[in-house]
Parts: sequence; structure tokens; C-alpha cells
Amino acid sequence: MTDAECPECGAEVSLHDDLEVGEIIDCGTCGAELEVIAVDPPELDTAPELEEDWGE
Repeated sequence: MTDAECPECGAEVSLHDDLEVGEIIDCGTCGAELEVIAVDPPELDTAPELEEDWGE
């Protein structure tokens, strides 16, 4: 198990060993949704907000 820093609050986020790029995880401290953008070394970024398509 490895750790990475939350880009929102700076807290350490524990990551499981079979992490994949594009995976969405939650910060246990601030609750932010984070996207894995690299796995070696692990790097997190704020997950993109999903936009409503309103049936388009």
C-alpha cells in the first residue's frame, strides 16, 4: 500500500497496490473526489466534474 498527497487539502491518501490510471478515489480527510493521473510514482488530481447533458 502506498500514499499520495491530496491536491485539495494536502492530507496523505492511502492507495491500494493495484491502482490504475483514471481511477476515482475519495480523500478520507476532505471528501474530495480525486483521479489517479500516474501510478509510478502515484499522483492524484482533482476529478473532473461531470456535466449534465439534459437529454442531449
